[in-house]
Amino acid sequence: MNARDLSRLAAMGEGLTLEFKRKVPRAARLAKEVIALANTAGGYVLIGVDDDGTVVGVRDSFEEQYALAEAVNSHISPAVKLHVERVEISHRRDALVVRVPLSERRPHYLVEDANVGRGAAYVRVDSMSIEASSEAIALMRSEGASVSFTFGEDEQRLMRYLETYGRITVRQFATLCNSDTDTASTALVTLTRAQVLYHHVGPGEDYFSMALADE
Repeated sequence: MNARDLSRLAAMGEGLTLEFKRKVPRAARLAKEVIALANTAGGYVLIGVDDDGTVVGVRDSFEEQYALAEAVNSHISPAVKLHVERVEISHRRDALVVRVPLSERRPHYLVEDANVGRGAAYVRVDSMSIEASSEAIALMRSEGASVSFTFGEDEQRLMRYLETYGRITVRQFATLCNSDTDTASTALVTLTRAQVLYHHVGPGEDYFSMALADE
């Protein structure tokens, strides 16, 4: 990638697969952005790019790359393998293009302190990195596994509710079926894995809709 390619990429603006940083921020903060991309759809972190998409570069790209490696190696579990490319902006300034793949090892978690252990997982919603819900984590963990379910009275209530309102949250489903939220969550995740429902991530509360309605 050259400077012109980078400018074109930055001109797209921050979004689901693009995050801009003027320089490497606090380690845990950068790790959160990488985690969210790896857990969601992959993408790029552009270091040396302002929030408005202006490519400004950094003075010492080697120092920035070292800080990036420290953040990723010390604050992400399991590890995420990145591809980092240095792009010359001027005689004295470079930018770093950090490609984050959609991970086959997700969910990834933030490690704030090695003595405490891993903390939250994060996902990407538009240009934001937000904490993943338990449902999002369960869906990541169960990718590729077989699934079966019984279409009982609760599921019939759910279908009637969705025909009327179009969406439902875990708490709403728990109320609808007079059950606890853990049971409601498990049922909605199972139906999502079976492609009966579609899971929508925050930024507020996650919700579910009929899968056919999104085709």
